[in-house]
Amino acid sequence: MKTEDNMAQKTAPGGFAPAVQPTASSTIITGSDAIHAGETSVASQGENLPAYYARPKEYQGTLPVVLVVQEIFGVHEHIRDVCRRLALEGYLAIAPELYFREGDPNDYHDIPTLFKELVSKVPDSQVLSDLDHVANWATRHDGDIRRLAITGFCWGGRISWLFAAHNPQVRAAVAWYGRLDGEKTLKQQKHPIDIAVDLNAPVLGLYGGQDESIPLESIDKMRQALHAANSKAEIVVYPDAGHAFNADYRASYHADSAKDGWQRMLAWFTQYGVAPNA
Repeated sequence: MKTEDNMAQKTAPGGFAPAVQPTASSTIITGSDAIHAGETSVASQGENLPAYYARPKEYQGTLPVVLVVQEIFGVHEHIRDVCRRLALEGYLAIAPELYFREGDPNDYHDIPTLFKELVSKVPDSQVLSDLDHVANWATRHDGDIRRLAITGFCWGGRISWLFAAHNPQVRAAVAWYGRLDGEKTLKQQKHPIDIAVDLNAPVLGLYGGQDESIPLESIDKMRQALHAANSKAEIVVYPDAGHAFNADYRASYHADSAKDGWQRMLAWFTQYGVAPNA
C-alpha cells in the first residue's frame, strides 16, 4: 500500500486573485486526512512549471489522472479545492499555472485588465505543450496515462476542448462553460468549433442557459459542428444557470447545476475508462 511519495510536501497557500475575491458565503473548502495535496513543479519547455496536485493518501497500484485547467484567475483556492475533491474520488489531480511565464494574476484587480494584459498574451500552443508535460509528469508519480482525463472552467473549459483534439492519450474531457468560438488571434488561432472534427476523446460540455458570454446560438452551432463530425460529445445546458455556475466563491454559483454537473463529470470519466480501480 502506498501512503507517501517523493512529491513536493509544501502546502499551497490559500487565497484568490484580487480580481475575484469571494463574494458568496457558499465557498467550499475541502479538507480530509484521506488526501495528500501540495505544490510541485513540472519541467516543461525548459522551465519549471508550478502546479498544485492532490491525490488519495492510500492507494494500490496507479491512479487515474485528471488535468484541472484554471479559470482566467489562475490556480487559486477554488481550483485547488477542485483538485482535492477529485482526490477524494480516487484521482491524481493536477492544476498547473498555465501562464506563469506571462505574469501573475494576483497583480490585477479587475477582470478586463487581467484579460487584456495577461490572459490574451498566452499562446494556445504553449498551453497545450505544458499540459502534455504535466501528463507525462503524472506517469512518474503513480499516474496511469491510460486513464487520462482533463477538465477545465471558463478559460480552462475552452482549453479542455482544444486538448481533447491535441493529445491522443486523453480518454475523456469535461469542459465547464468554455468559450466555443470568437475572434482569432496569432496566439489563439482556433476555437472549439474549429476542432470539432479533430476530437480524439469524448467531450462533455456543461453550460448555463443564462450565460450572456456564451449565447445559446453559439452552443447550437457547436452541436451542429459536433454532429456533422460524428464526434463523441454531449452538451448539457442548465436553463437557470449563468456563467461560472460551479464557482462556489462567487455570486454566480448555482448549487443544483454545479452538483449535477459534478456527478455528470464523474460518470463521464467512468463511462470512458477514466475511473479509480478500473
